[in-house]
Amino acid sequence: THRPSIGDMATSSSDAKPKMTSGFWFDEEIVEDALTIRMRLEKVTHDEESAFQRVQIIETLPFGKTLVLDGKTQSAARDEAMYHETLVHPALLWHGDAKRVYIGGGGELATARECLRHASVEEVVMVDLDEKVVEMCRRHLPEWNAGTVADPRLVLKFGDARAFLLAEDSGTFDVVVLDISDPIEAGPAVHLYTREFYDLVAKKLNPGGVVVTQAGPAGVVNYDECFTAIHNTLDKAFTHVAPFSTSIPSFGSDWGFNLAYNHDGRPRQPEGKKSDKGNGKGDAAETTKFTSLRDPAYVAALDAIIRDKITTDTAQLGPLKHYDAETHTNLFSLPKVVRQGIQKEDRVITTDNPVFMY
Repeated sequence: THRPSIGDMATSSSDAKPKMTSGFWFDEEIVEDALTIRMRLEKVTHDEESAFQRVQIIETLPFGKTLVLDGKTQSAARDEAMYHETLVHPALLWHGDAKRVYIGGGGELATARECLRHASVEEVVMVDLDEKVVEMCRRHLPEWNAGTVADPRLVLKFGDARAFLLAEDSGTFDVVVLDISDPIEAGPAVHLYTREFYDLVAKKLNPGGVVVTQAGPAGVVNYDECFTAIHNTLDKAFTHVAPFSTSIPSFGSDWGFNLAYNHDGRPRQPEGKKSDKGNGKGDAAETTKFTSLRDPAYVAALDAIIRDKITTDTAQLGPLKHYDAETHTNLFSLPKVVRQGIQKEDRVITTDNPVFMY
């Protein structure tokens, strides 16, 4: 399968074509033989083959600096916060008091940046397969990590995300965040979307633990590539799976995520903290849990929870750019056709029966 990359940038003479199409362009095919987005290319900063994939850092007119792996946009300056805040904060806030977080992938270090905003977090273990990606992002996209590399709570390792979790000394985690590359055929992360891997993740979660994964395109024309199959696969390993999505313009599509857990909800009060209401004998406010991420009571409390839990006032970390209670409501309000696709999905991704994104 051909995946477009910098090699597909078009050059044309202003004499041969209208002025609006002259110059250098970066084309990325969104739906095979059906939908392509084209961005004016300003600069190619870096382009090389690592041991695992093609690594490119480019700059486009609409989205600025952009990380591209194997011809697919991974994050861009204009909207990377929309992706990384959406991936991280619903999961960590739903847990409520995460101390130890595992990141599979996360090469730009922006996922670590968002995890480390949470004051409760004592350690973030990030395992990325491709050291070259991390090196290039630190060199060319330092804004993405915003000083994260200097945070003593970050433990950065290189290797296979699954192999690390299989090691006896890896320990357990409160939240697992899978910021891995797409399940492209022959890509390095295909095995991290399987039932076997999700069963492993479930065993590595502490009680009350949460896992969240990026899950590919979730637009009305491409949700069935892998988003619904990933949801159905997680549903076989966890008792609760919450699908959600947000628009990522540089990806050319709404983008999907799935959050999963095996407990019955989020405590309204942090562990060990009593409500200031009631009779002190364990009233409902202390014991009742938020029942789902769409629970109106949870959404109503979310902006206050964000203010309490997330750091926004350091020298390098300002306010969140995307995520708040209103955005949360939109994230978990999928279009009807996508919801119907989830209900109809019967594929379960396994090592022997993988599902590939175009």
